Amino acid sequence: MKLGLNLGYWSAGNGADNIVLAQEADRIGYSVVWAAEAYGSDTVTVLSWVGALTHRIDLGSAVMQIPARTPAMTAMTAATLDTLSGGRFRLGLGVSGPQVSEGWHGVRFGAPLGRTREYVDIVTMALRRETVAYQGKHWTLPLPDGPGKALRMTIRRVREHLPIYLAAVGPKNLELAGEIADGWLAVFFSPEHSGDLLSSLKAGRARAGRGTEQDRLAGFDVVPTVPVVLGDDLEAAAAPLRAYSALYLGGMGSREKNFYNALAVRMGFEEGAAKVQDLFLAREHREAAAAVPLDFIDQTSLIGPRDRIRDRLSRYAASGVTTLTIAAEGATLDQRLQVVRTMAELLDESGLGD
Repeated sequence: MKLGLNLGYWSAGNGADNIVLAQEADRIGYSVVWAAEAYGSDTVTVLSWVGALTHRIDLGSAVMQIPARTPAMTAMTAATLDTLSGGRFRLGLGVSGPQVSEGWHGVRFGAPLGRTREYVDIVTMALRRETVAYQGKHWTLPLPDGPGKALRMTIRRVREHLPIYLAAVGPKNLELAGEIADGWLAVFFSPEHSGDLLSSLKAGRARAGRGTEQDRLAGFDVVPTVPVVLGDDLEAAAAPLRAYSALYLGGMGSREKNFYNALAVRMGFEEGAAKVQDLFLAREHREAAAAVPLDFIDQTSLIGPRDRIRDRLSRYAASGVTTLTIAAEGATLDQRLQVVRTMAELLDESGLGD
């Protein structure tokens, strides 16, 4: 199992701190550093900056939003970042949610599975430097009855294959990730509840004839982002994660369509998830944060004393995680650096490192 570092969103004046964290992760042997985007900082600019100030660590988008860019633009950007970084870029993609897709980008959210499949098809064709001619339900290139012609990307590849990851939560999205991607970007991942999720990935891999009959996930990167908070008191360690959890369970989507809330329900937190959502949608955000079950936070993060976290690492390795990406939590830069360093030490002590 390898380690990754998720820098999240570049906002609230944390840019200089994030560079220090990325450089430290690079220095001590982390595999990849990821950056996110929603409707603030974009991941491409951030990763360009991080890439220029690091040396070995891979640079991953978690995620580049599918509604924000045409597939051709995504392919161009991915190829450029990969070339500039000397083959260090990993392309993570996701459809985002209906609020951001339709409210921010003006792109209808319907048929996310079909749109994702066609999008990845076109991106893959372009990255292979094929002449891109595509006839799909959602994308047609070149446009018919116009002056456009099928083109081939001019940039030269620095490696044979640029890995593509999909962010996925629901079973059908997970099957699609297994079928067409090289890895899965997971959120609120609980090793104890991962069996059905991995089964969906395996079904997609089997449909595409990927992996082996003995191990369908062979060669596939399972990458959950896991918040890490060091501390002796579990309640206190969980406190910094409450607002974040409530935002996703209660506010990332409508009452009728919230993928994260549905995931919590499948994990057995139906009552708690409903309460958090009711409070959040009533704009009682503090109460919603307080209502997030401690067990939910504990199962989807690494919190507590150093030895407790080390002992719990084996859950992730046993469940099939290949890259454990951490979100280093702390009130100060020094505390976050301590988390980055401690996780490397704990992985080494546990004997689970790759």
